[in-house]
Amino acid sequence: MSSTDILFKPFKIKSLELANRIVMAPMTRSMAPAGFPGAANAAYYKRRAEGKVGLILSEGTVIDRPASRNDFNIPFFHGEEALAGWKGVIDAVHEAGGKMGPQIWHTGSVTSFMTDWVPDVAVESPSALEGPDKPRGKAMSDEDIADTIAAFAKAAADAKRLGFDVAEIHGAHGYLIDQFFWDGTNHRDDNYGGKTIAERSRFAVETIAAVRKAVGPDFPIIIRLSQWKQQDYAARLATSPAEMESWLAPMADAGVDIFHCSQRRFWEPEFPEIDGEDGLNFAGWAKKITGAATISVGSVGLSGDFIGSFSGEEVSNAGIDKLLTRMERDEFDLVAVGRALLSDPNWVAKVQNGNGDKVETFTPASLGELV
Repeated sequence: MSSTDILFKPFKIKSLELANRIVMAPMTRSMAPAGFPGAANAAYYKRRAEGKVGLILSEGTVIDRPASRNDFNIPFFHGEEALAGWKGVIDAVHEAGGKMGPQIWHTGSVTSFMTDWVPDVAVESPSALEGPDKPRGKAMSDEDIADTIAAFAKAAADAKRLGFDVAEIHGAHGYLIDQFFWDGTNHRDDNYGGKTIAERSRFAVETIAAVRKAVGPDFPIIIRLSQWKQQDYAARLATSPAEMESWLAPMADAGVDIFHCSQRRFWEPEFPEIDGEDGLNFAGWAKKITGAATISVGSVGLSGDFIGSFSGEEVSNAGIDKLLTRMERDEFDLVAVGRALLSDPNWVAKVQNGNGDKVETFTPASLGELV
């Protein structure tokens, strides 16, 4: 029995059956020309399926709303041409024996750090703020909110219709749903605002409920969440387990099956003041609080976090002993791997075969390639 066996146990939830516990993390590539995925995108994902990734989550792909993306080459998940492209992607992944879900997204009022492109209509957000004290775009009306919730549900229904195995809602990293969560960007005085994280979660809860209604009871729903924001890496939505429960439990009740808990470094404890420097991470606490399955993510297999990579910092391969220890104690159910899979589509197969020392080393140049 190899020490990596815990990673290669099958996993099942509702209609989703995975051969192992490794997820390809969603990573924005901005390489769908004018928003339409094609053969190159399908080949990119198929290579990861051939490399034995258990579940592939797509790059963020946006819903049918004006200004729902902040880069011209971020893919749509609506409209006949874009959905035909995504049909080609999922068919290619299934042909290789893989499982996949789209990450359904709205970028809110956040500008892209990779391009100067901006949409030709006003961006929307809870309170017309990109970040604390940083006005941008327009505050969403009740009609805007209702239409956006419906657009998320329609995208999830289309994912199921096209043959995807799961759908992930992007609720992290300072984008639209996260802008509702965060008191730095949500100053609303209606039912979608409030002083507590529980009150500010209403938009997310209603979105999840609409998605669940659209896809039925057996199609798994994931939501990706983070404490940190690209606007503020030190931001915290929940500062205690009780506050975290008030945030996450209503989403679980609304229909979330899996919480995808984004951290910059997976080995960092969420509440070290409670259970020490080796305490549960974000995914561990989310599982303990809700009883739902969780995905942990953050610099798996690498020495540095992704924020440094985007600024050109070199990183090296790192061991996964800390990951294996946490998985063996059942802290979380699945682990997402990001940059390591950009540089080496066969990362999973190499780890499984005992060749983890032979994986290709990630370089920032990989961020500019679709291979």
